[in-house]
This record gives sequence, structure tokens and C-alpha cells, in this order.
Amino acid sequence: MPPYCHRAPLAALLTRLRPIAALAYAAIACATPMPSHSQTGENPAPQALPSAPVKPARKADAASGPQDAQQPARKNGQKAGQSAKPKAAAKPSAKSTAKSDRPAGPAAAASGVPYTGRDDAMQWAGEMAQRQAIDPAWTKRMLGQARLQPTVVRLIQPPAPGARKNWAAYRARFIDGRRISAGLRFWEQHRAAFERAEREFGVSADIIASIIGVETLYGQHMGQFRVLDALATLSFDHPPEHPRLAERVAFFRGELEQFLALAHRSGGDPQLPLGSFAGAMGLPQFMPSSWIRWGVDFDGDGRVDLRNSPADAIGSVANYFKVHGWQPGLPTHFPVAFDTARVDMDTLLAPDILPTFSASRFQALGALIEGPAISHPGQLALVELQNGEAPNSYVAGTENFYAITRYNQSSYYAMAVIDLARALREARPTKPATQ
Repeated sequence: MPPYCHRAPLAALLTRLRPIAALAYAAIACATPMPSHSQTGENPAPQALPSAPVKPARKADAASGPQDAQQPARKNGQKAGQSAKPKAAAKPSAKSTAKSDRPAGPAAAASGVPYTGRDDAMQWAGEMAQRQAIDPAWTKRMLGQARLQPTVVRLIQPPAPGARKNWAAYRARFIDGRRISAGLRFWEQHRAAFERAEREFGVSADIIASIIGVETLYGQHMGQFRVLDALATLSFDHPPEHPRLAERVAFFRGELEQFLALAHRSGGDPQLPLGSFAGAMGLPQFMPSSWIRWGVDFDGDGRVDLRNSPADAIGSVANYFKVHGWQPGLPTHFPVAFDTARVDMDTLLAPDILPTFSASRFQALGALIEGPAISHPGQLALVELQNGEAPNSYVAGTENFYAITRYNQSSYYAMAVIDLARALREARPTKPATQ
């Protein structure tokens, strides 16, 4: 906190902190660059930024947010399971590790080399100031406060190639009694917001609740890295061996620019917000650009606050899914088997998780479906889940399965969200308790 805050009277202090709380940004981990909020036909509400660090979260959980989930993927999506928010769901693969939510430690903000002496960072700050019509002295001063975080560099590394993934082990990190109990409480506490989100956006409440549960365990693990440090580190010191280095650097520099521009407009302090190792923030772990583009003021207080307002988080997740193609009432997937004598696995798996085949074409390639799947009017994708040394599992994913992977580009993440949603739905009382 700036030194003057220690000398200011309480009233003045609250006045100074008010605009900070208005600078909201956040998350969604490494999400791919997406259309501007204005393209959705909505006017963004004022954003709200946390005015002070929250207390450290308890032991890190198994997931993290839309981070890697939203990082650019090859073609139409990452190879099934390459990311796991573990927030990959930290979340995509590296994101896919809940490591993103581990406390950065009490000295996190003071550790690392400051960017104030980095010519490349300062040049970028000047160019960014010109693009955003901001005083370059301000952008250079703020970026100069950022510090390189070696832990962020380590956590963003992609998984070792060749290692088989394990769907059962991944699933177990998210589908357990603790998360289900917390989800039921959260759902009941904010039942009105969930019901309204279903009506207005057409996204089922169980899916919305599951996303928030997988991302942050209903707010218990929202990240302990300074967002400024994380985004600066990934913008100027991204691991050079990353297979998509150029697009990753461009993505994180775009998020850093959005973060700083928002702070400047709102008068907030960019050194205060905390998030995942990839810069994702709030209950739903939105990246800065996602917060700005798809954040919704669902509680009607005149600002979007995804950290402190569960209603805003619920409405924003629902809005995100609607914008990214969620279809009300459509199943996320169907069971699938194979005619081993004629199945063409290479063709079926080539599009990855992008729905590409009509039901008739799917069957012609040797994938066996039945019941409602046969009459499915849209496209299907063959989704592959590795099970360690055991045989792989497969499902026929629909457009709604794909919509979940827009939050985190991993089939493992999507299935975890689907299974937690089912567990919450089945465990929820038939008649919710009256308030």
C-alpha cells in the first residue's frame, strides 16, 4: 500500500480505496484472445478490483482456472487432455495443474528481479501507452514495479511429451465429497442467481456451479500470485522452449495491456490484485480480457466484481457459455462404441475435440451410437481420454461439450466439469430449502 495511506484519515483512506475496488479484472488463465465485449452487443459495466490482498488460501487444490484452457491451441483445440486445469484446468496442461493456486509465499511480491531495468519491457510499456492513449511515464512506472517470478516460469512449462495421461486420477481431484458439499452449499446460498442465469442465458445451473467448483472450489483457491508479476513474467520471460512461444507471448502481452489499461482507467493499483500463476482472477478465474468482455454486473450494483460477488460470477460464467455456443437442453456427450472391423480411428480423431461429423457420418466411420445420439441434429466429435496403462475411454462429444472446452481447451477438464455437475445435480435435494 502506498506510504500516504498510513498517514491519511480513515475517511480519506476509504475514499482512495473505493476506485481500487472498482478495478476488476481477472481471469481466465490463459485463455485465447477473443472478440471484444462490444462485439457481443453488451455494454461492459464498471469493473471492480480487489483493494487489498486476501489472506493466503489453504492447501492448493487440484484445479485452477481457465488459464491454459484458454491458451491458444493447435487448430481448433488442444489434443484431448493436453491441458488440465489442474486450474488447467491451470486452466491447459501446465495450467492444468492446481499448482497455480498454491500460495506464492509471504515474500512473493518482493522476490524476483524488477522489470524497471529491462529495456524490452520499458519499450513495450511506451508502445502500449501510445496504443491506449496513456501517459507513458505511468505505464513504465507501473510495469517497473513488476518482478520476474521464477515459480511462474516453472509452472507454465508444458508437460513432458509422451507421458500417458490418466483420466481416473484427474477426475478424482475434482469429484469428491468436499467439493460436492461445498458446491451444494454455494448453489443453495445463491439459488436465485442460478435460477435467473438459467432463464436469461439458457445455461444449466449445475454446469455453472461446477465451473466455479473446478476453478476455485467456490472461492477457496483464487490464487496467490500478484497478477502484475505473473503477466509480466509470461510476457517477457516466457520459457523459450514452449512449442507455441510466439503466440503465447503475444497472448500474455495482450492480457497485460488490458490489465494495465483497466487499472489506469479505474484509478486502481495494479500491484494489488492476486490470481493464478497465469494471471487468472476471481471465483471463475477469468483473464483480464475475459473479465472485461464477458463479465456481467448480475447483482445490479453498477460494477462487475468477480472476486467478491458470487452473483456476478454466476452471471458471467453463464454469459461466457452463451457467447461461446452453449445450446439449452442439448446433452454434452453420448456413449460410443466401435465396430472394430471397420472403424477409422485416424479420421475420427483428426479433428480433435471440434464437432465435425454428422451422426450418419460418425457411424459410417465405425463409431457406434444409439438412442438419442442417432437422431442428434448437430455435429459430433470423438473424444479420447487416456487411462494410464489401461485402455482409453471415448465419448461422442456434442457442441455443448465443445463449448465447455472454450473455457479450458482440454477434454479432461470438460469431462471433470460434466461429472461434477452431475454429482451436484444428483446430490441436490429435490425440493430446495426455503430461504
